[in-house]
Amino acid sequence: MSQPLQHIAIIMDGNGRWAKKRLLPRTVGHVRGAANVRHIVKAASEQGVKYLTLFAFSSENWRRPPEEVSALMGLFLQYLESEVAEMKAAGIRLRVIGDRSAFAPLLQSRIDQAEQDTAHNDRLHLTIAANYGGQWDILNAARAWQMAHPEKTLQDMDEQALAAHLSTAGLPDPELLVRTGGESRISNFLLWQTAYTELFFTDLHWPDFNGAALQQAIASYGQRVRRFGQTDEQVMNSHTTNKHPTAQPTFKIS
Repeated sequence: MSQPLQHIAIIMDGNGRWAKKRLLPRTVGHVRGAANVRHIVKAASEQGVKYLTLFAFSSENWRRPPEEVSALMGLFLQYLESEVAEMKAAGIRLRVIGDRSAFAPLLQSRIDQAEQDTAHNDRLHLTIAANYGGQWDILNAARAWQMAHPEKTLQDMDEQALAAHLSTAGLPDPELLVRTGGESRISNFLLWQTAYTELFFTDLHWPDFNGAALQQAIASYGQRVRRFGQTDEQVMNSHTTNKHPTAQPTFKIS
């Protein structure tokens, strides 16, 4: 019996190093990386993935050289203007998570319009994390909960209550997190949501990460057993008897 892989999160790392390796400006790497988003979205959809979350720009990335940040913002705007019509036709719903207040008004407007234009799509849910940080997300959720329940104290808040106010509310937690570019950390990405997510690290830079590489990551996931604190025996028993519904074993994807 196979278990589908619903949600993949990807840290798209290595654009600058990809360019440097080819003696090209870092901005060229970002252009190639932006173009690769379309290919991976298509590949994920063909693999039956329902939710895809991409880390495009972290809250720490503002520390990069101003010209690089400006180029990234321009690419984001260009992506929204060139891809949304196709996403709408392909049944892809777009959501952007992160603190939008630092973006230029035009970019904020384009984000709002893109989300509205694709709001009724359900084939693939594409989430772009931009000016996003996991610590910001948790803190923001705690503040939002407190504002929604001024008569309560933190003693009244449980995990489900907090999760309902995260920027990913309504989405399942990712089963698999992929990071390209050769680094082995999650860099403040979806800290709450990836508590039990399987991790896959690859040396491939993001512009070189293609459909075959995505399939390799999915195949790796298919070899894992998700224990959620239990033993192998408990997990297998829960699969056969359904006595422990919180345990979710992973099997090869057909």
